[in-house]
Amino acid sequence: MIKRIICLLLLIGFGKLQAQELNARVQLLAPQVSNISKPTLDALQKTIRDFLNNNKFTNESYKPQERIDCNFVITINSWDGGSGYTAEAQIQSSRPVFNSTYNSTLLNMSDKNFDFSFNDGSVIDFSDQNYISNISALLTYYAYTIIGLDKDSFSKMGGTFYFKKAQNIINLAQASGNAGWRAADGLRNRFWFNENALNPIFSELRNFIYNYHFSGLDQLTDNDKGLMPIVNALSSLQQMDKQKLGSIFPNVYFATKAEEITNILSKLNTQERMKAYNMLSEIDPANIGKYEGLKQN
Repeated sequence: MIKRIICLLLLIGFGKLQAQELNARVQLLAPQVSNISKPTLDALQKTIRDFLNNNKFTNESYKPQERIDCNFVITINSWDGGSGYTAEAQIQSSRPVFNSTYNSTLLNMSDKNFDFSFNDGSVIDFSDQNYISNISALLTYYAYTIIGLDKDSFSKMGGTFYFKKAQNIINLAQASGNAGWRAADGLRNRFWFNENALNPIFSELRNFIYNYHFSGLDQLTDNDKGLMPIVNALSSLQQMDKQKLGSIFPNVYFATKAEEITNILSKLNTQERMKAYNMLSEIDPANIGKYEGLKQN
């Protein structure tokens, strides 16, 4: 009887362990900080990784193969010798392409204001209803943003609920005084990325994320029938307000995807490639150099 109870508890624990949404890899760097020890850095890295991988951010159960691959590269620029760290981070996430071994990047965002306080040996507590600490808020915000983008790639506007969860983290964190949470903190920060994601002006971009991945990339494994849905999705993007194209959401997204889009659409015939090139040049002039490959035979 005791053995059966132990087995049941192990199964429950294993099920809970496998239910999390993120498969996060975390790397902490401090190349210019001489007063921080490697054991301290390693312990903090593990604490951040455990926070991302062991907390539940949704009410859904994810199978191990469904967990979202993501990377957090955090560079510490200074440490006050106590609990205060100034840092910046590069956050990436990707999703698999159906019936292939290829992973397509969804997010590649730089956060220059990743400052936080952390006492050696402590844990990072999780709450989506209260502001606990800046490191908790930062990691939770990006967890919801990563999940939101992943959901958008599998269903139209599927990430709205999670973008709203990220918005709630922003609202809770604004009173902390830490940078990146407010509109006045600059045009390329967490506040504006979230504002863009929830703004109806950018609904065509979110629909494009779905059409590009689900109707496009996921259909390319066996044949090229997914190419034209991508071209058609680009046509819908031309309806976006041209004055908003420099905003952080389209800017970050196309900087992430420009090279991949070029490689995928290079399979089109010459006429369709030029059509795609002309649309991309209008939609994303910042990366026009990457799209030049579409003009080549």
